[in-house]
Amino acid sequence: MTTDTDEPTLTVDELAARAGVTVRTVRFYSSKGLLPPPVIGPRRVGHYSQEHLARLALIEELQRQGMTLAAIERHLQQLPADLSAQDLALHRAVVASWAPDAAEDVTREELERRAGRPLGEEDLERLVAMNVIGRAEDTSHSSDSPASSDSFRVDPALLALGVQLLDVPLAHESILAARGVLLEHSRAAARELSALLREAVGEHESVAAVKSLSAHMQPLVVQALLTTFQRSLKQELREWLKES
Repeated sequence: MTTDTDEPTLTVDELAARAGVTVRTVRFYSSKGLLPPPVIGPRRVGHYSQEHLARLALIEELQRQGMTLAAIERHLQQLPADLSAQDLALHRAVVASWAPDAAEDVTREELERRAGRPLGEEDLERLVAMNVIGRAEDTSHSSDSPASSDSFRVDPALLALGVQLLDVPLAHESILAARGVLLEHSRAAARELSALLREAVGEHESVAAVKSLSAHMQPLVVQALLTTFQRSLKQELREWLKES
């Protein structure tokens, strides 16, 4: 993995903060060969790229899925060595899609640690509006307790995406409208695919047979949807830029 000299680089402290992990964790992953070495600059300071950040996020996601370090190492070795930060982010999105639907209650301090950055009140309100987090009632603290003791219900599978959207130069209303479009069409696709599945298995198949077919089909469907959407979006952007 190479570092583009024109893109902003990160120190190990900045990389750890952006990823929501400790510097010790970054160095541990590096010592295991899970992260490639940084580019060494003046005064022997290591500089990390966006690819390092995306790979670190992928490693953390794989760990959340319960994979051991040895399994993660094997998984990463199977990936092309020259994947861009965008490619790694897409791969992580596929991995995250298999995370169980399980929300957690966390303090604001823990939420910011996982986000890898401080979160102001406006940030929190935007994350709430996107259904990434919710404000959980915390009766163990008085009403005049500091903000760091606030309790939030967070969806771990959506947190990284939500935090990234905070920096997207789009109006909040546009992001919510885009979310609505994605939900509407993904649910419609899911309904139609489910109908096709029911028709394919017939009425007399056992529950076990249906579950087995679904388990085989889900990874293929997710990959097909992701690939088709990515190519369709690129085509739309090409047409848009051609017209402008």
